[in-house]
Amino acid sequence: MEHELCGEGLDNPIEQARITAGMDVDSLIDAISGCAFGAGKLAEAVDIYHEMLSSGSTSFFGLAGAMVPAGMRNIVADLIRDGHIDVLVTTGANMVHEVIESIGLHHYKGCAECDDIELKHDEINRIYDVYLPEPYFIDFEEKMQAILTGIGDETISIRELMTHIGNNIDDKNSILRAAADMNVPVYCPAIQDSMIGLQAWLYKQKNPLMVDTFADMKEIIDICYEAKKPGALLIGGGVPKNYIFQSMLITHQEFEYAIQLTMDTPETGGLSGATLDEARSWGKVSETARTVTVHSDATITLPILVAATRSRLKRKETERMGSIL
Repeated sequence: MEHELCGEGLDNPIEQARITAGMDVDSLIDAISGCAFGAGKLAEAVDIYHEMLSSGSTSFFGLAGAMVPAGMRNIVADLIRDGHIDVLVTTGANMVHEVIESIGLHHYKGCAECDDIELKHDEINRIYDVYLPEPYFIDFEEKMQAILTGIGDETISIRELMTHIGNNIDDKNSILRAAADMNVPVYCPAIQDSMIGLQAWLYKQKNPLMVDTFADMKEIIDICYEAKKPGALLIGGGVPKNYIFQSMLITHQEFEYAIQLTMDTPETGGLSGATLDEARSWGKVSETARTVTVHSDATITLPILVAATRSRLKRKETERMGSIL
């Protein structure tokens, strides 16, 4: 009786990694590309992301989880400024912490196992091992109320609200400022589920504030219709992942590239852990798309993915220019 083997079977032996002094990040990825488990998946993610950016793909970026409090803010802002993100879909919570950072306030390294009652008495909020002083939200409220004052009484979309916030931020490291400067749309479909939503509600008690929560859908769907070889890099899952996928779902297109960095697993049926193969059954991801899911903490995999891809893009461009000369 013959046994069927998955994939390439015995045609693709494991290559033992060799790590040497002075190797750059892309060389490290090359060294682990022949390995199994998460190492091989991360190397595959770099290959796909490099092809996605090199091919001129319309690049969607889904940002869920506490990525800004954890220190990933500059990575996202730099990707926007360098033209590597065409559409950003994120959570309200990330944008709250983005605004807090933009006014010169910081998140602090704390501990994951501590006395949370003592932290409460000291007016310190905890996000795993990140500390955020409660009084910072007074400054955040003052900033948001000032920003909202300048909106006027015309109906706007959530994307227009995010652009307006970005235009009122001076910090060049800001995600929202970078997006506003580069004309990159930021969609935040669950904006109500955040302190920005709460501040908007408070403002609306005494002032006109008309936000059409459905207006963004036409805009992002139009982008999906016109997208070139659409690709998605998904950090976590949740609302950003679903919003990106559902927007493409009703067009004639499907994602040709998809990378997912998550720690969730598919057994519960939740979208955050759902495989990208499952998305093929819905027609969200094409049958021939290059896809990979890397199960690991995104604060580890995202910086490595971006660093290796940047190095590879620079090397390829140098080689191309050298061949021309």
